Amino acid sequence: MKRIFTKEFWMERDVELLIGKLLRYGVVLSCCITGVGAIFYLYQHHGVTADYSSTPAGEPFPGVDAYLRELPCILPHVLEGDGAAIIQLGVIVLIATPVIRVAFSALAFFIERDYLYVFITLLVLAIILSNIFFGLH
Repeated sequence: MKRIFTKEFWMERDVELLIGKLLRYGVVLSCCITGVGAIFYLYQHHGVTADYSSTPAGEPFPGVDAYLRELPCILPHVLEGDGAAIIQLGVIVLIATPVIRVAFSALAFFIERDYLYVFITLLVLAIILSNIFFGLH
């Protein structure tokens, strides 16, 4: 394989193959994490049935517990082996995979010196990140 920081490397199909592998490995990693979380969750909640009687008809679904809504709160629970937190981590990895792909594409366009595509890709990345961090709650 050619040197990764040379223009020739980024001009050939090697970049497309790397991006494909990045997406594939991100999805596989997410599935593995979510699967492990599901096993933990099923073990921890064996025999428990969901009780939806406390939610009146017509009311929205209550959603997840508060500790599963933010990454800094999820990580300590993952280390404790909380199945729901591990599943949420898998979902976060799944969401992060295409975001990392966009950032990687911006780097590839920069090394290729294709500055119009660098600008467009960084604009797309900024929109995605602003929606992730500052979106409506």
